[in-house]
Amino acid sequence: MTALSKRYKQWSKTVKRAERLTVVGYNRVMQKPTVYGTRVDPQTRCAHYSSELDIIAIKMACCQQFYACRECHDEVARHEAMVWPMTKRTELVVLCGVCAHQLTINEYLLCESRCPQCGSGFNPGCSKHAHLYFEVTP
Repeated sequence: MTALSKRYKQWSKTVKRAERLTVVGYNRVMQKPTVYGTRVDPQTRCAHYSSELDIIAIKMACCQQFYACRECHDEVARHEAMVWPMTKRTELVVLCGVCAHQLTINEYLLCESRCPQCGSGFNPGCSKHAHLYFEVTP
């Protein structure tokens, strides 16, 4: 085996490994988390929300797993959903279905329906459902 073919083989393994990983903000490399739900597509749309802008998943406070929406959680999980308390606003709980960037609750609530990493637009109507995921002030 020539030196060139050895380098190619090593490069090929590196590329295959990199394809399994997704770059997530600030040079952090993380594996894209599993998103649960009903008929979830690669960008986290589901049977309940499937517009071009329905591209976020939320890690549920009760089970620490990402779901495409609250309805998906209620259909799939075998426990009652819980909302994230105000004291956990710095937790990474929102996932962009396009680039896999994770946002804290604060970042998500202030992002003006756009991923700060890739610029993809989120559904602005999701703000009507914030109380299903996050504790809100009355």
